[in-house]
Amino acid sequence: MFSGIIEEAATVVALRKDQENLHITMECSYVDELKIDQSVAHNGVCLTVVEKTDKTYTVTAIKETLDRSNLGQLEIGSKVNLERSMLMNGRLDGHIVQGHVDQTAVCREVKESDGSWYFTFEYAFDKEMAKRGYMTVDKGSVTVNGVSLTVCNPTDNTFQVAIIPYTYEHTNFHQIKPGSVVNIEFDIIGKYVSRMMSF
Repeated sequence: MFSGIIEEAATVVALRKDQENLHITMECSYVDELKIDQSVAHNGVCLTVVEKTDKTYTVTAIKETLDRSNLGQLEIGSKVNLERSMLMNGRLDGHIVQGHVDQTAVCREVKESDGSWYFTFEYAFDKEMAKRGYMTVDKGSVTVNGVSLTVCNPTDNTFQVAIIPYTYEHTNFHQIKPGSVVNIEFDIIGKYVSRMMSF
């Protein structure tokens, strides 16, 4: 379980294909605090630490994960938003994030607005999935590349988020431009409410 509050935008230092799996090696500042078998969210995707060195760690993404996320588009040097699993003894600063990416979205517009930025994203809309909570609502929560954000101006298949300078600089949002593919996770509470209302 995660909160969508990014700890670090870390760097990909190695990528290795193994049949349909992709082994991703990251360099980050808190490698010494990680353990084998620990869960870490990568652009919002929960992956397990499988190898460690003094400066790097490796996780493995399977085909299902690569098909649903933007991890298959990573390159050496790519910045990835990282978050370790949530401690249950503190404040929940973001929202409840599972680390189970629902689908990808494409950035359609980035607009600067007096020191902050508005990003517009478009995703494939499915009416049946929307009935099950796979949608965005005004002032609701959404996770974009692992970042907990508040939705504004949603339509059936688009939404906007406002990004403050701190988030822009300390996550990989500064690399997102029109055409960039991002991972999105819809709000789990919305999914449960939609499911209960279907009975």
